[in-house]
Amino acid sequence: MKIYYSVKFERKYKKLPKKIKEKIKEKEHIFRKNPFDKSLKTHKLSGKLSGLWAFSIDQKYRIIFELKNKNTIWLHSVGDHSVYKF
Repeated sequence: MKIYYSVKFERKYKKLPKKIKEKIKEKEHIFRKNPFDKSLKTHKLSGKLSGLWAFSIDQKYRIIFELKNKNTIWLHSVGDHSVYKF
């Protein structure tokens, strides 16, 4: 599986606290093995974010991603619940 990072994702990631970045690395490791692992709480988004998915880093932080095909995923954004204001 190939994972690509959007410019927006990279920009938001750089601004996150170190502790959250460490959690993201742990969750991304799980995500690479299985994007729908129960611990990630992966869910489909609706409304203006229809066609996108999100998974949880912790109770506050999320990553929004897109399944381009079976082998390609784009990570679009990361942040707290305001991340849904895409």
